[in-house]
Amino acid sequence: MGQSPSTHTHTHTHWPEPKSPIPSMNTHIFHDFTYDLPDECLSIIFQSLQPSDRNSCSLVCRRWLTVEGQSRHRLTLNAQSHLFFSISSLFNRFDSVTKLSLKCDRRSPSIGDDSLFLISQRCVNLTRLKLRSCKEITDDGIEAFSRSCSSSFKKLSVGSCSFGPKGLNSVLENCWALEELSVKRLRGITTDGLLNPIGPGRANGLKVVCLKELYNGQCFGPLIVGSRSLRALKLFRCSGDWDRILRQVCSSSELVEIHLERVQVSDVGLSAISKCCLKLEVLHLVKTPECSNFGLVGVAENCKLLRKLHIDGWKANKIGDDGLIAVAKNCPNLLELVLIGINPTNSSLEMLANNCKNLERLALCGSETVGDAELSCIASKCIALKKLCIKNCPVSDHGMEALACGCPSLVKVKVKKCRAVTCEGADWLRASRVALAVNLDCGKEPQDPSVDDGVADTGETHTDGHVGGQTWRSVSSRARFSLFTGRNFVSSSLRRWSSSNSRNYQT
Repeated sequence: MGQSPSTHTHTHTHWPEPKSPIPSMNTHIFHDFTYDLPDECLSIIFQSLQPSDRNSCSLVCRRWLTVEGQSRHRLTLNAQSHLFFSISSLFNRFDSVTKLSLKCDRRSPSIGDDSLFLISQRCVNLTRLKLRSCKEITDDGIEAFSRSCSSSFKKLSVGSCSFGPKGLNSVLENCWALEELSVKRLRGITTDGLLNPIGPGRANGLKVVCLKELYNGQCFGPLIVGSRSLRALKLFRCSGDWDRILRQVCSSSELVEIHLERVQVSDVGLSAISKCCLKLEVLHLVKTPECSNFGLVGVAENCKLLRKLHIDGWKANKIGDDGLIAVAKNCPNLLELVLIGINPTNSSLEMLANNCKNLERLALCGSETVGDAELSCIASKCIALKKLCIKNCPVSDHGMEALACGCPSLVKVKVKKCRAVTCEGADWLRASRVALAVNLDCGKEPQDPSVDDGVADTGETHTDGHVGGQTWRSVSSRARFSLFTGRNFVSSSLRRWSSSNSRNYQT
């Protein structure tokens, strides 16, 4: 009414202008930092991966495919007959392979001579070759391969193949840089092997010879005797009189490692070893019932550099305290001792503990005389012992108590098939020494102690395929049966659960 309308002043708040939104990853070009890596660095990364991861990485891009192929030095191929058509393309990609393994199923036709020759032409850097069940390769194929392989070829391993002495002699004659030869179940070596002896050829640098399951293994005698640089000789289940061959080895032999398993060798052969192998450091006598204390004493008195000794007496009771005492007196550098089917007493064990101050690994398996008293002796005397394996011996929880106070360097104890050792005793030992790894397997089934399934951490491996008195086939069949019943149990439980729920919903 006569009043002028009031004017209102509106004040506006000035907010700062919004900044541009943060750009998303979609608005920027993604930078692949692997392009900044040189091929050499990328190949080192690939070499640190597992084979499955390497295969996946090779599918990322063309560059990774190329670098991964050029950096692969080890290759395993299925050596069936159809491989011949892929050899050129395969080795165009993997052109740096140095270690090649060709394995074929025993029931399938394998590659032949032409494939092996083509591989030798494409693998110019090949240094190691492994052939398994390549039955179609003949002596002519091996001879052609040996003539065309590189001068740096060093190792040949063959198993379950069909060629014979002619092919092996061609390898020894042409591959003068060969350092290791392993032959297993070679079918071409039959009765005519004596008429066609193998070796020595021009492979003057041969250092390792390993023979397994050969019917006439003695045809390798000229090779063993004539290889002046031979350092390791391994014989597994090869027929023939090996005493005669060991007697022919010269006194200036460089042998430092000898494995004899289920071969015909006696104290005569051990005496020859003691006279010619003065630098011997590793000796395995496995299931050689004709070897006795007499032969072991001769080896111990002359081979004073012995570091590893494995003896499987096969319950023949021909090796015992006398031989072990000789080892204790003459071999102060002993680091590893494995005794299977042997009955040592306190006298020999105490002598070993007192004289062999560096003994680090000890395994006593299938012994009737190693009890709590002997284990207490080991615990109190073996200061440097790190790993101990006791299997199928009459020890009890009292022996475990002795280990709690002794062997200050002990890091692992394995106890198997010792019925008097209980879980409570093992738990008490774990509680007493927290840093000690205790592996207890108190088997309930009776087992022949002469059948060993392998001594863990001592290098003793089993080759007969038995575990706990059962074969691998029975164990695998039992595992499949348990898996089948487990699946049935789960499916039946799910059916019962679903039916009960449906009834609850209906009510």
